[in-house]
Amino acid sequence: MEELWMGDKKRIYLFDTTLRDGEQSPGVSLNVEEKLEIAGQLARLGVDVIEAGFPIASPGDFAAVKTIAENIKGPVIAGLCRATRGDIDRTWEAVKGAESPRIHTFLATSDIHLKYKLQKSREEVLLQAVEAVKYARKFCSDVEFSAEDASRSDLDFLAQVIEAVIEAGAGVINLPDTVGYAVPEEYGHFIRSVMERVPNIDRAIVSVHCHNDLGMAVANSLAAICNGARQVECAVNGIGERAGNASLEEIIMALYTRQAFYDKEININYNEIYRSSRLVSSLTGMEVQANKAIVGKNAFLHESGIHQDGVLKERSTYEIMSPELIGISSSNLVLGKHSGRHAFKERLEELGYRLGDEELEKAFLDFKELADKKKEVTNDDLEALVKDKVWAIPERFTLNYLQICSGTSIVPTATVKLAIEKMVFEAASTGDGPVDAACHAVDKITDIYGKMHEFKINAVSSGKDALGEVISRIEIGGKIYNGRGLSTDIIEASVKSYINAINKYYYEKHRAMA
Repeated sequence: MEELWMGDKKRIYLFDTTLRDGEQSPGVSLNVEEKLEIAGQLARLGVDVIEAGFPIASPGDFAAVKTIAENIKGPVIAGLCRATRGDIDRTWEAVKGAESPRIHTFLATSDIHLKYKLQKSREEVLLQAVEAVKYARKFCSDVEFSAEDASRSDLDFLAQVIEAVIEAGAGVINLPDTVGYAVPEEYGHFIRSVMERVPNIDRAIVSVHCHNDLGMAVANSLAAICNGARQVECAVNGIGERAGNASLEEIIMALYTRQAFYDKEININYNEIYRSSRLVSSLTGMEVQANKAIVGKNAFLHESGIHQDGVLKERSTYEIMSPELIGISSSNLVLGKHSGRHAFKERLEELGYRLGDEELEKAFLDFKELADKKKEVTNDDLEALVKDKVWAIPERFTLNYLQICSGTSIVPTATVKLAIEKMVFEAASTGDGPVDAACHAVDKITDIYGKMHEFKINAVSSGKDALGEVISRIEIGGKIYNGRGLSTDIIEASVKSYINAINKYYYEKHRAMA
């Protein structure tokens, strides 16, 4: 692995931190199964490294990293840890089952962090960094060292630390712009200066991890590549702490569309980009803004008549990449209630979904039910339908019946029936609105009481009969769970979203007890 990485100087390695830094986005909480699903998609996309999590942070994080390490083949599986023996031990326990494991240890090097956070001298930090790398190398040949807040560190001291940790065995050196303070010209010069000052830098891969606090994470990452960086740490849809990380899809497509300028190579399956974006958006509950580069809803739409005319004559007049390249289907032929299983299956495969026989049958029945309600079922409708089949958890509670009585002059009342292990239970309740009333009724049946923190409604497709998707964030037992519900009836979708969150809570609780 080390020889491979050190060989081709044109090769840029993609280090995905969606499951670690991305999950640190406010309000995002993923269970083990959801993280495993995302990791599998990242492997299909072809990223070089998956940072699966921070194993010592919690038992759930440890379990997720361990599960990913033992099940995902292809990419390097990395676990993050502080530069302490306890953290390193825990991380190795989590990643040791991987085909290609990596220990990623970090320690701050900026004076502001040393003074206020670590309360350590430069000498103490240097010693701790070296000892951590040496200790990690006892377990793993692939060790990455991150100098936290590198972009605000004293250059001479930073160079001293880097030289020492490379000598101690670190094969990857990360120089993060931890607080998103840098600008491209400055950051590029910073990377170049570090490489010129460290005599043994040729024995390591230089990595960058840029945050988007000033909206420059991608620009800074590209500037770093121009100045010798060979690994870029980024996240799907740019999610992450505060304003987020450098966007994975933007880095990929910048290097692709401007290959002649950058003269760099990446190994990626481009047609998996859009699906990766949709998957992460769905499971995190973080909607992609419409004007987001590459994967936003408007990324390939042309409103201006001049632009439309130009695209019709020659697409390259106003498009620098094709939507098909990133996995957006060029065909949006509709299916209807008379469409059969074969056409349904073929369309799903075109969209990148390959279901088992049982999941396919369930999805087909849901499709038929939807087709009875809608005249036309679009690709967006189909994707929304199969998400529940591909990324589902075992459901203890399912909605059997819902009746709402609501209006301007009456107290909203809901009657709900839930199926629990083939038995049906009924409850009625009132609330501030029809959704609130229905959720109270669900609480009575399940004896699980959730508090709604966020509630979003998305129209999956257009028209009066559009399929509605409700994403909610529900607090249960002090933890946030993302719920998702789907229906042409928005109240029904809302209740399904609430029940989905309760099912996740129940599944997680009882799995931990098993």
